[in-house]
Amino acid sequence: MNYKRFPLGPLSTNTYLVWEGSSGFIADPAGSAAEIQDFARREGISVEKILITHGHLDHTGGLPDAVERFGVPVYVPGPDAFMVESPDMGAASWMGYDFKGMNGFMRLKDGDVLEVGKMTVQVIGTPGHTRGSSCYLARSDAGSLLLSGDTLFARSVGRTDLPGGNAVALDRSLTKLASLPDGLVVLPGHGPETTIGNERVHNPFWPEENEA
Repeated sequence: MNYKRFPLGPLSTNTYLVWEGSSGFIADPAGSAAEIQDFARREGISVEKILITHGHLDHTGGLPDAVERFGVPVYVPGPDAFMVESPDMGAASWMGYDFKGMNGFMRLKDGDVLEVGKMTVQVIGTPGHTRGSSCYLARSDAGSLLLSGDTLFARSVGRTDLPGGNAVALDRSLTKLASLPDGLVVLPGHGPETTIGNERVHNPFWPEENEA
């Protein structure tokens, strides 16, 4: 399994292209997808789906451009669907996005499994940063990785003081992630990649072992 990170948008949000063989998907289009499209063409990758980890604009503001370029289905965690349908126009203006909302996407729930070529992508509901925040566990015979959105960062976690945030829910979500294997690569919405094992040792927000 392969991936490439594209820091995009006004907050340099991590947009990812994940692929195995000639099939791939995009997670969190945060700005113009031109660079992703060029890369996919050069590498012979067919983008089949667009996944959203949560509804904040710095993760969804590039949706119109990505949908226009790739014309593929969009998948959004159900509890955050309203933010994609009716984004905060004040925030959109401040961030420089021309995104007035969209409909026609697929709504996801915890436990759903998608197929992308030879990969399976499991939805892990991890509310806390937003009500619908979700992680995506991508697997294939070649390996696995976790797209953690703004739930888990290298040595940190997503903030819970924005509308829809809940610190207690985030603690529960981290306890759920603590059951994953130490070697699992974690691709967060901001900052560098990490692993579950690194976060178990170094993340001050990680649940105590007797909670995991």
